[in-house]
Amino acid sequence: MAAVAERASIAQRLSAAGTANALELRGVTRMFGALAALSDVSLTVMPGERRAVLGSNGAGKTTLFNCITGDFLPTSGTIRLFGEDVSTFPAYERIRRGLRRTYQISLLFAGLSVIDNIYLACAGVSRGRFSMIRPRRNDALVQSSEQLAQAVHLFDVRDTKVAELSYGQQRQLEIALALAGAPRFVLFDEPAAGLSPTERSELVEILTSLPGHIGYIIIEHDMDVALRVSESVTMMHNGRIFKEGLPSEIESDPDVQELYLGGGLGHG
Repeated sequence: MAAVAERASIAQRLSAAGTANALELRGVTRMFGALAALSDVSLTVMPGERRAVLGSNGAGKTTLFNCITGDFLPTSGTIRLFGEDVSTFPAYERIRRGLRRTYQISLLFAGLSVIDNIYLACAGVSRGRFSMIRPRRNDALVQSSEQLAQAVHLFDVRDTKVAELSYGQQRQLEIALALAGAPRFVLFDEPAAGLSPTERSELVEILTSLPGHIGYIIIEHDMDVALRVSESVTMMHNGRIFKEGLPSEIESDPDVQELYLGGGLGHG
């Protein structure tokens, strides 16, 4: 009964966000020579939905992200973003349509400050991204940058150079960069990797505090983080979808425990 009530609550919240799917994959396959990294993957994510995609190494999670973002084009199948077929679109066209992504490897300007990194990300997706005029304090992009610094708990260190940040703070900054330019959907690639327990708790707070209209998919090895920040879970195995359900259902599923966790849920 608890699972039924949880589904009803989620459905009610998501229906308020709109009726068109945020992301829809149908029969997506990605071949690398004779190797099928993805095999006939079909997936639907509603606007505002927070989905975790989990699985062991080699399950196809990163290839899935690369196909969604346009870093790889699918060998077959279709990918729709907010109802539009983007299967053959390059990555920058998908960014223009509101898609963002973080990466496992940091892509930051270490010699610049936190706020400068965020500002450049905001400017890069704005109409005036080629302007060489130094912005004023009341510039809209400056204000947006400061709001993002606040959202990822970095406002107090906004003038600090990235090279002087802790590893956890750098991962928080990456989230800020992904949120630049009012995205509609974000792909988070292992945001908790390498974080301390305290930093993971802060990450959970940041992700659960995002505006309700921003949906996301999170790839994460830390099951505790993944289940706390998602409202639905897709398990992958050998390039295919293995199980889907609520976090509570996935956590207690004996097949999931046997295949991925050796008989019980753990951290990491």
